[in-house]
Parts: sequence; structure tokens; C-alpha cells
Amino acid sequence: MKIITGLGNPGLRYRNTRHNVGFAVISILAKKYRISLKKKGFGGLYGIGGIRGEETILFQPMTYMNRSGEALKSITAPKLEDKKDLLVISDDINLSLGSLRIRANGSSGGHNGLKSIIEHMGDDFARLRVGVASGPLPPETSSYVLSRFSRREKGIMSDAIERSAECAEKWLTKGIEEAMRLYNNSNNDY
Repeated sequence: MKIITGLGNPGLRYRNTRHNVGFAVISILAKKYRISLKKKGFGGLYGIGGIRGEETILFQPMTYMNRSGEALKSITAPKLEDKKDLLVISDDINLSLGSLRIRANGSSGGHNGLKSIIEHMGDDFARLRVGVASGPLPPETSSYVLSRFSRREKGIMSDAIERSAECAEKWLTKGIEEAMRLYNNSNNDY
């Protein structure tokens, strides 16, 4: 069993914001593999199905970003034997728009959702960061990550979200090293 979770905030107010890129990737995977995300539990919405021969849980925490760790700990405790079978997908304002970085473990990088997960579970889980920064960052980054993408940015992000789903599939089938080799390169930068 593997778990792929995408971080975001629940509710229409946050839909299509920079902070909800993780939710968007989970939605793409769910649609592609016909996995219904209608089960409620563990502090979120989830669905279970096969992705490229791997039994996989797709999970969207509904606890708001700053409390993502509570939901992740809740679902991983009964469902996951090894944290290496967990992939967390999040936005990253420290990466340029549309770029991807996948790692086997590491720090939160200042991301409150990852910080919450690390506080509750430690840092030994894979994470895929999707760049959402376009130009210089404003002094108040919380309003920036809750903003929507411009028309120009939407095309770049649509491609990045698709590539993120492909990266998650590669992580499932070929492992973290192969996913890193294929998706952590300068060709991902726009």
C-alpha cells in the first residue's frame, strides 16, 4: 500500500490558489485512474485504487494547511507500514513557477503544511514540491500563496500539475531515485 497526499486548504475560497496545487495533482491522478475521492475520514477525503499496479490511497487533508500533520498521522498509522511509501505533494514559493523538485526526505523549507507533518511524523517521507513563484515575492507571502494564478501562469501550471502527476506515478513504479533523475532537472524551469 502506498499513500499519495496533496496539500491544500478546503473550501471554494481556496480552490485554484497557489497553495492548493497539491490538491490539483491528487485530482488529476484520481480522474486518470478513476479513483473516487468521496470517502471521508482521517481528517480528509480519500480514495483507494490501483495506479500502475500499486494499491494506492489518494488523500486530501481537510484540516487546513497548518494542521496537515494531524490528518497525515491519522491515515498513515493504520494504513502504512513504512513512511517511505508516503509521497506528499505541496506548493513551493522558493521554486520558480512550474518547476518540480522531488526528494526522499528533508526539511519543511518554511512550508507550514510540511512543517506540521514533520512535527507529527518526522521528516522521513518523500515530498514533491511544485514551484508557484512568479517574479519577486511580496513581503507578505501568506496572501501571495492564497492568490490565484494569472491567465499566463495558468498554462504553465496546468503543464506542471500534469508533470507532477507523472512524477508521482514514476515514484510509485520506479522509486524515488528514478523520479529524482527524471524530474529534478533544469528543463523543468520556465
